[in-house]
Parts: sequence; C-alpha cells; structure tokens
Amino acid sequence: MALRVGILSVAHMHVWGYAGGLKRPDVEIVGAWDDHAERLAKFCESTGIPSFADIDDLLGKVDAVVITSVNTKHAELATKTAEAGKHILCEKPLVTNEADAQAMLRAAKSVKVMTAFPCRYSPAFIRLRERVGAGEIGAVKAICATNRGRCPFDWFVERAASGGGAMIDHTVHVADLLRTLLGEEPVRVQAQTGNNMYGQDWDDTAMLTIEFESGIFATLDSSWSRPPSYKTWGDVTMNVVGEQGVIELDMFNQAIDRYADGNVTHTLAGYGSNLDAGLVDDFVRACIEDKPTPITAWDGIQAARVAIAGYESAASGQPVTL
Repeated sequence: MALRVGILSVAHMHVWGYAGGLKRPDVEIVGAWDDHAERLAKFCESTGIPSFADIDDLLGKVDAVVITSVNTKHAELATKTAEAGKHILCEKPLVTNEADAQAMLRAAKSVKVMTAFPCRYSPAFIRLRERVGAGEIGAVKAICATNRGRCPFDWFVERAASGGGAMIDHTVHVADLLRTLLGEEPVRVQAQTGNNMYGQDWDDTAMLTIEFESGIFATLDSSWSRPPSYKTWGDVTMNVVGEQGVIELDMFNQAIDRYADGNVTHTLAGYGSNLDAGLVDDFVRACIEDKPTPITAWDGIQAARVAIAGYESAASGQPVTL
C-alpha cells in the first residue's frame, strides 16, 4: 500500500523540491492545504496536486505530512498533526523559540518527526565526513563555514512569520552539518548581526562563532549578503582545519551557473545527486518500514538553538552558553 502524504502549507520555497521527491510509486500525494488561498491555488495548479480548504479533512486522509509553512507555525502544525497520529517531515528551522522546541519534542513522542536537512545527503559532505573520520587531516581544530545567498524577502523578512532574518534562515543547515561531522554538541555561541544590505529592522548579515564540547570552534557567515541578482540558495562551504591538513568543501559546486533576464537573474542548474530526493526517500522508508527517522526532532531543535542563542548573543554583546 502506498504511503498517503499531505502537504501542510506551501509557504516555503523548498516545498517544490519535496513535492518532486514524493512523486514515486510507493507514495500517494493526497493533497495540500494552506491558510493563504492564492498561494495554495498557484501551487496546486502548477503541480496538479489537489487542494484542500479544510486542514482536518486532509489530515483525516493521510498517513504523513510535509510541513512547509512559515517558520513560526511549525510547532502549531506539528502539534495538530501529532494529535491526529500522522508522521511529520518538517522544514527547517524546526523551531524559533524554546517553547516551540518543547512542543515539538512532545509531538515526537507520539509520531515520527524528521527535520528537513537535505544537506546531509550531499555526496561532497558524505565524503568530507568519511575523510575526517578516517583521520586524513588529523584532529580537527577549527572550521570556517558559510551559507550565504540573496534575501528571499516575502514572509522571510516578517519576523512574526520567520522568527528573525538571515541568521535563523541560514544558520541551521550548517549547525546541523557541524554537529554531524564532529559528533558532538555546541556549547557556546557568540554572534553579531547587521542590516548592512537593506537597512531594515531585520538582520540581513550574521556572523557566528560556535564552540563545541572538545574545544573545536567554527565560524559561520549566514548572511543574505549577495546582490538581488544572485542565487537564493547554494553557497554552503566549509574549510575544515586539522593538525595535518585542510579539507575544503563547496557543497553546490556540482552545478552550472545560469543567468537569465538580461543576466540579472542568477540560478543554479544542478546535476548529479538530488538532495531533496534523498531526504524524502529516508522519510518515506521510515514511515513504511516503521523505523526511526535518520534526522530527528532533536537534531532540528539543537541546530535551531544555535541560531536562537545567536540572537541572544547579538542583543547582549556577550557569548551565550547552550
């Protein structure tokens, strides 16, 4: 029997990739719901996925859902979904505050909750992890990382919907990669934010220093610092410094730069592995085979806590202990 999946909100741009990954023989995409009728209609018309006006109607017809809402509604929708007994794949950042973190942990006690961190499925990152684990560069001492792009605007710059700005949007992917690579938890965060690009009341630039249990530290540029013509997504890099060498990762280098509209629009024409498909494959397998999800709610919460602590640090001017 096919896994019946619904989509709760199509607000986040990553919904298009997940919807593509769900088009497989062992999955039935039952439909999509959104509290924004025009946004829902556009998505459903483009994808051919049925639209639902009533969220409870959709939840009653599915086994699992993909939550791709605005950030601050993740916990609310996850709680409702868990109460209906349906499994969850939720877009990052999983939460934007500690109260929602606790709500998400409660949801995860009754259903499977998987955090959408497709970067873990990058062949380049998998190879980096293998080489570091094999001791090719000796003990890791420090990491310099980036996740930069252009500002996506829309609800991403409405703090009531996003929970912040560039830092909450771009920190969590790399925070998760760092935890996965090092096999340990962050213990201290110091951060600075700015509005140097657009001069608004939301952060468009963010720099973090993240310290880990063993004393390893990482710096992270998680800014929307690229011009309006630049690609929105696809600048995840890591320079891993060890006692005996350095390994450099450029996660999205397996792509062709594409310029359109008189060279004012920059996108990536990727080739090779589909990271979203790898993520969806594991979620579907976990649901069908009743196995634990490989990326848990705890993983999503711990990564989000780095960004949340970053905002606390930026406000106080002091490091924040996790």
